[in-house]
Amino acid sequence: MDYVIIVAGGKGLRMGGDIPKQFIPIEGKPVLMRTLERFREYSANLRIILVLPRTQQEYWQKLCRKYKFTVEHQIADGGETRFHSVQNGLSLISDNEQGVVGIHDGVRPFVSIDVIERCYETARTYKAAIPTTPVVETLRYVGDSGENRNVLRSDYRLVQTPQAFDIQLLKQANRQPYSEAFTDDASVVEATGQQVTIVEGNRENIKITTPFDLLISRALLTETIPAP
Repeated sequence: MDYVIIVAGGKGLRMGGDIPKQFIPIEGKPVLMRTLERFREYSANLRIILVLPRTQQEYWQKLCRKYKFTVEHQIADGGETRFHSVQNGLSLISDNEQGVVGIHDGVRPFVSIDVIERCYETARTYKAAIPTTPVVETLRYVGDSGENRNVLRSDYRLVQTPQAFDIQLLKQANRQPYSEAFTDDASVVEATGQQVTIVEGNRENIKITTPFDLLISRALLTETIPAP
């Protein structure tokens, strides 16, 4: 059985408003609902686990009733860090379950079905897969003392989600003590010695964290939603 753990713990501070960013509506529907729908579109059999801070869960249930949102999912409590939130989501998966689990940001509603499929199928073979895109801007390294130099952008990739893993591998990795070096789920798995395979992502798969991102999101939806 395959799963996705959708992590949505944002407080909306960079948006400058009171509504957490995952609940902000874009073109008539909250961001988080669009994200869950994308994974349901990928597979009707995928088990969806949504990780939310306990203080936001009642509000989420109200939104589900308001928008008549019927995508089936389980809810896990958010943790102190992303690492702990994923741990809580994994706790809803049986310890002897076999398959692939993806970890996805709740505010990335534009991941393509092709990218989701690539991540899951690659993880089925290689145990760990993450989507990346090329760096298109020039990069410079800036040191603590202010020195800076150009670096080859071809040496770097931008990392997206879903990051997909063999379930047993991720469960084992998340039994490690927490470290500040765990910046994403791939870094947690790499700490066990497991190599992570990269696959091609899609540039539209933006993480909505600022008002500018909302403008981009509305433009993307305007391009993809048929006119009435």
